[in-house]
Amino acid sequence: MPRTVYFLALAGAIVAAAAAVLIRQGLRGGNAYGGFWVNLAVGTICLWAAVLVRGPLEPWHAKGVAWFVLAGLVGTVAGRLLRFISNDQVGASVTTTLNGLSPFVSSGLAILLLGEQVTLPIMAGTMVIVLGTVLLSTSGHQLGFRPRHLALPILSTTCFGVVAILRKLGLSEMGPVPGFAINVTTALVAFSAFLVVSGNRGALIATRRSLAYFVAAGVAENGAVFLTLLALDLGAVSVVAPLAGTAPIFALLLSFFFLRGIETLTGRVVLGTLLTVLGVYLITAL
Repeated sequence: MPRTVYFLALAGAIVAAAAAVLIRQGLRGGNAYGGFWVNLAVGTICLWAAVLVRGPLEPWHAKGVAWFVLAGLVGTVAGRLLRFISNDQVGASVTTTLNGLSPFVSSGLAILLLGEQVTLPIMAGTMVIVLGTVLLSTSGHQLGFRPRHLALPILSTTCFGVVAILRKLGLSEMGPVPGFAINVTTALVAFSAFLVVSGNRGALIATRRSLAYFVAAGVAENGAVFLTLLALDLGAVSVVAPLAGTAPIFALLLSFFFLRGIETLTGRVVLGTLLTVLGVYLITAL
């Protein structure tokens, strides 16, 4: 396996952590709906520009388009929107930690739906993840949120766990650049239609400072997903998933330096994050 796979997966984790911090900063003068729409618009523009720059396209297959359209609805609309709301409710560090459970969700679905066997690493990893999640939930009163608010990032990571499978199926039919462009465009169209129908067009109003953070977060978030897609296209899931799962550790470090006065990092949050990452590693790497 080329070393590029390791670099791409790790770079994706770092950029994803930076996106979480930028979103949290943007939410200080904006709202989740507006930030999410900007995120999708930036991703759509950047990805179609990348498609045009690459020149002639490889053949598109209807099955691949269908997988990426479904991925756009499940992972990008549902997963990312819940992530934005979670950042506002429980903070960037906790949200990123629980979003890192998506490989755990994928493994659970494989056991339930595909009949895969429960191994010792899976059992050990599950127990460590549960312990880490408990520590995060008991930190709620110190960080200003209720334990029930953790349902938001957990639902978000469930969507991300499902979408990883959808994107892998899509990559078997078409390339990562046009595939991800279809993914994000589908999400932008669907969410824009939702804003119009629901009468929430006023949600797009934000301060200039927040808008700048949201644009930067859009570049970072879509860049992180694209880097992970490239890594998945070149390497095995068992290698990419553990490296991508280190994003919460980078989010902790970035939060300490860039979210002072906005978020409080307690010992329980740090320990819960480390245990969660360790649990994901046990399940995906071993």
